[in-house]
Amino acid sequence: MEIRHAISTDIPALMVMDHGYQTDHVWQMALNSSPTETTIAFREVRLPRLMRVGYPRDPARLADEWTNSSAIFVAATDQTYLGYLIIESGTAPETGWVTDLVTDAPRRREGVATKLLASARRWCREQGLSRMTLEMQSKNYPSLNLARKLGFVLSGYHDKYYPDEEIALFFTLTLR
Repeated sequence: MEIRHAISTDIPALMVMDHGYQTDHVWQMALNSSPTETTIAFREVRLPRLMRVGYPRDPARLADEWTNSSAIFVAATDQTYLGYLIIESGTAPETGWVTDLVTDAPRRREGVATKLLASARRWCREQGLSRMTLEMQSKNYPSLNLARKLGFVLSGYHDKYYPDEEIALFFTLTLR
C-alpha cells in the first residue's frame, strides 16, 4: 500500500468510494443544565440492529474543493484506491484538522485509515503543528474506536455541525 499526496486524476475515483458505514453502537449526548451548572455527557449505546449511516458531506464536493485543502492523502495499490484523508491547517491554532477520513468499504479493517493517519501525523510535524484533531459523527462508532485506539482523546463537540444537523465529535492527539 502506498500513501501519497492526491493529484487531479485521483479525485473522480475518490468521489465514487463508499463513504457510508454500518454501526451497531452510537455515542448519545445528554445535556443537563441548571442556573449554576451545565453537564454534558456522552455514553455508548448499543443499537437494537445494525444501522447504515450515510456520509455527512457530499463526496462530489471534492471535484471543486480539493485544491483548497491543505493536504489530501490517498491510499492506493497500483490503480486500486483504498481510501483518502483530508487535513486542514489554520482551522485551530497549531492544529492539523482532519475533516475527512474515508476507507472504501471492501478495504476496511485492513489498516488503511491507520496508515493515512500516520502520514497526516508526519505532515503535521513537518508543518510545525503540535496537535492533530479528527472530526466525526457521533454515530461513527468505528472511527470513535480507531481514534481512541491511536491515543486521541475527546476534546469537544459541536451540535448540528454537519449539513444533516448531526453532532460532530472532536478527538485530538498531542504530537511529540
